[in-house]
Amino acid sequence: MHDYHVHTTYSDGDLLPRMVGAAEEAGLDGVGFADHCNVFGTEGARAYRDAFGFNLDLTYERRRRAIERSRNRTDLRIYDAVEMDYHPDYEDEIEAFLSDAGFQYAIGSVHAVDGANVHDREHFGRLSTAEREGAVETYVDRVCALVDSELFDVAAHVDLVERNPALRGLLTADQYRRIADALKKSRTVPEINAGRVLDDYGEFHPSDPFVQTLLDAGVEFTIGSDAHEPGALIDSVDRLADTVAERDLPVIELDV
Repeated sequence: MHDYHVHTTYSDGDLLPRMVGAAEEAGLDGVGFADHCNVFGTEGARAYRDAFGFNLDLTYERRRRAIERSRNRTDLRIYDAVEMDYHPDYEDEIEAFLSDAGFQYAIGSVHAVDGANVHDREHFGRLSTAEREGAVETYVDRVCALVDSELFDVAAHVDLVERNPALRGLLTADQYRRIADALKKSRTVPEINAGRVLDDYGEFHPSDPFVQTLLDAGVEFTIGSDAHEPGALIDSVDRLADTVAERDLPVIELDV
């Protein structure tokens, strides 16, 4: 089993050697380090990168050297990847950076809507129902644009809004189908993401009804623990394997 979505201290995860050790302990065949990266030119994006240390656009070559050293110490396949923030206004910047950086694969993700991180419970909790529904519609528009861009191999946690109680349950069957139709026509594949299966959300991304819509559309999946620390990686692997087996999900390995 290959876990294509793991974080290190090159964004908001644990030390790379510790994550390699956890992947070995979990019995994985391969692990992909896909740290957060943002190349938007706005002052807000720069401030966010500075505050949280999401500077892979500046440090990816250093991380690449660390990955190469780790490859020399293990039989585990280790991938040099990125989780790239997406916004349709910055496709040119994203494309140029990905071309220059030469990662083995790229994961695309939508984390913000109308200037607010979709995890921000306080912000979205203050909005009216109509405003929250509008935010979810914007999120779906962005995910579809991400897929249509063909910039990414993998689309991360395609129903990320479900993590926020203020937005949970607002995605509609029609919106599921919109995303599924976009994925069906694209080289980009979604992931079965375990990033919040061990905490208060307690579910995989996508949710069960969304997974069924994707299956009905003939969409395949990759696997991503979205782990930020060793224990989460180890604990989520069996859960991922179980859900793939129970639902007989069509899981593919990336051609990298």
